[in-house]
Amino acid sequence: MIIAAVVIGALALLIAGFMAATWAPERSVEDLRRRWAPAPSVFVDVAGMRVHLRDEGPRDDMHPIVLLHGSADSLLTWEGWAQALKGKRRIIRFDLPGFGLTGPSPDHVYGIESDMRLLLAMLDHLGIESCVLGGNSLGGAVAWRTALLHPSRVEKLILVDSGGYPFTGSRSVPIGFLITRLPVIPWLLQNSLPRSLVEQGLRTAYGDPGKVTPELIDRYQELMQRAGNRRALLQRFRQMRSGTLAPRIPELRLPTLIIWGGRDRMIPLVNAERFHHDIAGSKLVIFDDLGHVPQEEDPARTAQAVEQFLHL
Repeated sequence: MIIAAVVIGALALLIAGFMAATWAPERSVEDLRRRWAPAPSVFVDVAGMRVHLRDEGPRDDMHPIVLLHGSADSLLTWEGWAQALKGKRRIIRFDLPGFGLTGPSPDHVYGIESDMRLLLAMLDHLGIESCVLGGNSLGGAVAWRTALLHPSRVEKLILVDSGGYPFTGSRSVPIGFLITRLPVIPWLLQNSLPRSLVEQGLRTAYGDPGKVTPELIDRYQELMQRAGNRRALLQRFRQMRSGTLAPRIPELRLPTLIIWGGRDRMIPLVNAERFHHDIAGSKLVIFDDLGHVPQEEDPARTAQAVEQFLHL
């Protein structure tokens, strides 16, 4: 009993020390929006959520470009593309449930099907019948499923280091993603968020870790602190199903651009080649020096590939 008490006491001290060193309480949308949601950001009521949205470019564009971000990310990952393309095309992006400033889903149900429902509801809300749909990682998985199941809503497809095939063969996974699957530990993360953990995740995602700046770490860390986001991320990973509908990818019959970072350590390059093989007539562009978020790591070069694809 004495030994057990000593062990329990030591663990309690370790946990207390960890919490004290990494304390990162939840923050309200009002607290965060001044820095991360200035104009042209707006918040719209769609599908029972108040969704953070940016809608820029010519309003007479009948087939706008809609961009979906990946896990633990936000609409801000597309900022470079928006700046490069909004002079010629309408660019729409929003934070998916549990990410950025949109916050958690009211029913606490997460997954690609739920994300797809929000996407369709957003298109309806904005009066958009069809669009050019692009997505990175998780967002790519939502994009191609939407094109497959609702083909009339998607004119062209842009997949950027997209999810879709069974999640195997990754060379590296951020420590934070692994921790969410461990028992006991996740509840700690709901009120703490080690900056080193955020930095490690970003350095893993970038082809050149030297491009990860303190300002970039600030953005990811502060948006993760949005009230409810950390709990939502844990729930999303626990509800995740990998590879569903992947056998139907060859059914896609629309112009498709596949962009991939050659240094992606999270979704390997073989997946890009598989998408290219399975989607007849698709175009594959590989940036050998970039990682899992090439649209953010080098927006100028990757946006040029989009301009060529769309003949802008």
